Amino acid sequence: MAVDLSPIDASLLEEIANIHGLPKGAFNIRKDGKLVERHSSANIEIATKTDHPGIDITIADGTRGETVYIPVIVTQSGLKDVVYNTFYIGEDCDVTIIAGCGIHNESHQASEHDGIHTFHCGKNSHVKYVEKHYGEGEGTGERILNPVTNVFQAENSVCEMELTQLRGVTSTVRDTNAELEAGAKLVLTEKLLTHDDQTATSNMKVVLKGKDSNVQVISRSVAQDNSVQVFNPLVIGESMCRGHVQCDAIIMGNAKVKAIPGIEAACEDAMLVHEAAIGKIAGDQITKLMTLGLTEEEAEQEILEDFLN
Repeated sequence: MAVDLSPIDASLLEEIANIHGLPKGAFNIRKDGKLVERHSSANIEIATKTDHPGIDITIADGTRGETVYIPVIVTQSGLKDVVYNTFYIGEDCDVTIIAGCGIHNESHQASEHDGIHTFHCGKNSHVKYVEKHYGEGEGTGERILNPVTNVFQAENSVCEMELTQLRGVTSTVRDTNAELEAGAKLVLTEKLLTHDDQTATSNMKVVLKGKDSNVQVISRSVAQDNSVQVFNPLVIGESMCRGHVQCDAIIMGNAKVKAIPGIEAACEDAMLVHEAAIGKIAGDQITKLMTLGLTEEEAEQEILEDFLN
């Protein structure tokens, strides 16, 4: 390996990508701005970019049943790591991409990772993208993650994106942009938990360009303590299409949650719906679980886990 993995590194990789040691197939593992290990497969090529820090991932037409891992870990305090990853997914593919970033910070200096990911999804392809962000460490330094995700879907492609951040990230600004051609479908699921004085902003812009394109945006979040969340999705329908935006949030303590779902139609055959709900945990839910033998804290945790999952 170019860089040795410590027990902390291994723990972070397990947390964000559910991998133990080096995965099979195609993968690229990055630590503190440097390559740890990389492997391409017969159908998936991973190459270093020549114009920016980052990689190009090219997936051949007809590739099915393969998974590519591209996790990033940061353990160096004071580091600001910026990486550009571009995915070229061929036609008639069915693949899974596992990403994510884990930050371990024990110092008073901030550690930051900004990942700019761009996806070009070929015709009739199905892509599942899973990204998890996680922070840990006893230091007072901030753990900052600012991801940008750009998605371009060709005709009749399907993209499922699971974006998760459930613990330890001091601040995050997530920007997600997508353009869908005819018959393309995007399912975008976001799960977020903030606590202490953390802040999280999620901006989304989805343009339904082609006939019969379809997007479903689902956001589930929990804001605890003094944390602040802003959810700002926009779906634009430029043709006969369907779009649904749903935001559900649980608010606790002195937290603040702001949801600003937006829809714009530029075609009379566009069918767009948005809805948002913010509220606290119902007392009768806690009481019911406590009658089954759980403590109040255990009941609350059970409700939160069920809500986010």
